[in-house]
Amino acid sequence: MTSKVASLTDISIAITGMSCASCAGRLEKQLAKLAEIDTVSVNIATESAHIRLNSAISFHTLSRAIEQAGYGIATDDIHLDVKGMSCASCVGRVEKVLSNLNCVLDVSVNLATESAHVRVAKDCISSDTLISALHEGGYAANVHHETIEPNNAASPKIDRETSHLIIAALLSAPMVFAMILDAIGFELMPPAWLQFLLATPIQFWLGARFYRAAWFAVKAGTGNMDLLVALGTSASYGLSVFQLISEYLSPSAHQMGHYYFEASAVVITLVLLGKWLENRAKHQTTAAIRALQALRPDTATVRKQQGDIKVAIDQIINGDIVVVKAGEQVPVDGVIVEGSASVDESMISGESLPVQKTIGDKLVGGVINNDALLLIKTTAVGAETTLARIIRLVENAQAAKAPVQRLVDKVSMVFVPVVIAIAISTLVTWYLYNGHLQEAIINAVTVLVIACPCALGLATPAAIMTGTGAAAGRGILIKDAQALERAHNTNIVAFDKTGTLTVGKPRLLDTIATGDNAKKLLSVAAALQSASDHPLAKAVLQEADSQAIPILAANEAKTFAGRGVQASVDGKTYILGNTRLMREAAIPLDQLEDKAKALENQGRTVSWLAETGDTATLIGLLGFGDELKPSAKSAIKRLQNAGIKTVMITGDNEGSARANAAELGIETYFANILPDGKADAIQDLRNENTIVAMVGDGINDAPALAAADVGVAMATGTDVAMHTAGITLMRGDPALVADAIDISRRSYQKIRQNLFWAFIYNLLGIPLAASGLLSPAIAGAAMAFSSLSVVCNALLLRRWEPKP
Repeated sequence: MTSKVASLTDISIAITGMSCASCAGRLEKQLAKLAEIDTVSVNIATESAHIRLNSAISFHTLSRAIEQAGYGIATDDIHLDVKGMSCASCVGRVEKVLSNLNCVLDVSVNLATESAHVRVAKDCISSDTLISALHEGGYAANVHHETIEPNNAASPKIDRETSHLIIAALLSAPMVFAMILDAIGFELMPPAWLQFLLATPIQFWLGARFYRAAWFAVKAGTGNMDLLVALGTSASYGLSVFQLISEYLSPSAHQMGHYYFEASAVVITLVLLGKWLENRAKHQTTAAIRALQALRPDTATVRKQQGDIKVAIDQIINGDIVVVKAGEQVPVDGVIVEGSASVDESMISGESLPVQKTIGDKLVGGVINNDALLLIKTTAVGAETTLARIIRLVENAQAAKAPVQRLVDKVSMVFVPVVIAIAISTLVTWYLYNGHLQEAIINAVTVLVIACPCALGLATPAAIMTGTGAAAGRGILIKDAQALERAHNTNIVAFDKTGTLTVGKPRLLDTIATGDNAKKLLSVAAALQSASDHPLAKAVLQEADSQAIPILAANEAKTFAGRGVQASVDGKTYILGNTRLMREAAIPLDQLEDKAKALENQGRTVSWLAETGDTATLIGLLGFGDELKPSAKSAIKRLQNAGIKTVMITGDNEGSARANAAELGIETYFANILPDGKADAIQDLRNENTIVAMVGDGINDAPALAAADVGVAMATGTDVAMHTAGITLMRGDPALVADAIDISRRSYQKIRQNLFWAFIYNLLGIPLAASGLLSPAIAGAAMAFSSLSVVCNALLLRRWEPKP
């Protein structure tokens, strides 16, 4: 949905991507082509476009014109909590209200979380404007604020609905018991005047919410569940009042028949019961968020010159030294500067075993210090901490709308008008059939009551919320509903090797020099690697340190992406890298080529060291070994058993790649692949029948992660991992890949089940009601059960456990 900018309007839009005055002229020229634009002025200093319109224009058209010029619209995301939505029809109405506003680019409304995510042009519209528009449409709204809520706490909404339900139950109880006794032959129904007194407060006090929501729906030219309930109960209540007045005015006349006060009262009570149960169930679907929020302590102990002082968490700044005692939660992200302790990271990474941490190691806020005093230097606080980013990620995933839900929303928009038409047809048909107006009205009321768009609206979001929450509790962060949907269809998983299938900490195992270059080989290699943080560089430096070899100074260092490095040492230029780099530099490798192939066949990664210049000279080779992760082989086996093809992509040589692939049981592999070539390898794997997932570390694999249908990043909450990949694994265990696909498949299984039952319920229930085979009370109970059933079915995902 896109908004339409009204005519004769001046608007200012923040523009991204402009770098000079020619950019401003280019954008002005492009926008001036639109007939709806009267004048346009682009300011490069403020990076904005001021536009005067002479007629209405779709904001999407405006956005597309700016993009065609090569620029973009700066955007803001506004997250609103929306109150008053009762069914899937309300979702469509809220989206329509917001989408019709100027400067709104995209809207996604979630019934289960009662929230709206709105993407707007930056500084073009305020949240107050959005809230006002929703208020005029009949909904209350406010800007979403993160709150820390105890995991077992009931919401104020549930408390209020509990009291309303109890009152409704007490008022309707005498009529319900009388209905039950009447079914077994005892006529103890209260007199008509008492039924009227009991039913009236239920109808107009406790049921006022239905009338308010129905009125706003009618004003908006649409319908919702509240309109159906209001029409149905009003009809049965009104018929009973008419009979009561007629009998009072003509006491000697023949009685008109049965009163239906109990039908209206019981229907409203049952709907309230259904809403109460539904809200309690939905409250459980957000348990994952509340559990994460509970990890954030309110205070922390900070070490100052005058001593240790306890401060509020929001008063800590980067660089502060935080004191964490044994048994306490780490309040911030930071680096250990003093102490060593066992740390429980299960609530963040899903890792059940404690991890030993010492000086220099990073810690994430929210983990628990098990057994010793630690001093931590703060590196991130507040919204920038890993925990805060995880919470935002899970919230966004739970609020996102799956593509299948958009089809359901379209169905829901026409659902209520169709049901009302069926109810009118039922009324007319029954009256023409037997001439009994009461029976015709009651059958029509039953049609109105049993129809339930709520189940349709909750079917998808309830499953997504529970599935993503269950995954987050086990170290799997699913970024959005699109990633969840694509992941369940995955049939190829491509793994980067280093750091994904291997430990990522290679060791230098072999040094083979030419001639008398044995000492020179390691010394010069260490010099060239002294400024690098590449895993192979660390292995070289570690070996040089263990042999007490002094590291020489390297100058004019240069890096060749995916191939190696070059630098000047003692006035001579050397290159260190793979075979491809040596070939490019025309270095003869004949002396050691056989030994290199033998090492590669053992799974070693080989780097060559050579001196360049007038006479290129080979100095020697280095052989590196990197252990496979303990779970790598079983993880590959699990995927293959699930019918998923596994592929390995690596920059290593052919021999090393072949050996590692054989050990892991992977048949297809790509060797000698540069970082920018991994994305091309992913494209080679893709065709119209495949969904490819790429698993990498989220940094140098970013292009491949973006190119894949599903990007899976093994990370510890880094920005690159969270932004590039659709799924982030909070610990480097390849087994989590199979777990992520498994929870995705189970979540979509629940979505399909929920949608099936929601549609079948209405397809069967409405004809039964129209046929006169159901009473309004039974229809009300069935409607309440339908919504509750889809939420409870989704909640079964909370029992999901990863396979060992």
